[in-house]
Amino acid sequence: MRTMIKITVPVEAGNKAFRDGILQKTILGMIEEFKPEAAYFFPERGIRTAMFVIDLKDSSDIPVIAEPLFEKLNASVEFLTVMNADDLKKGFGKFQ
Repeated sequence: MRTMIKITVPVEAGNKAFRDGILQKTILGMIEEFKPEAAYFFPERGIRTAMFVIDLKDSSDIPVIAEPLFEKLNASVEFLTVMNADDLKKGFGKFQ
């Protein structure tokens, strides 16, 4: 299922993780392991934020993704089921 993951890392924890190389290793490892169809990085309200769009195969994969982010980065993690334009068209077609 197409899922958007929003990750926010508190400034102090992010600064320490960056200095220690943990931030880079964690984020790049996530990209390598889950091969997102899209990945975006930006400051939101002055806080390091990332969004990944992945194919979540099973809801039991949520802890596999979230726990390292909680533990290593003190991150907040949100999972949102999302559609792209093709998915939306397909969904609309089911009503006709």
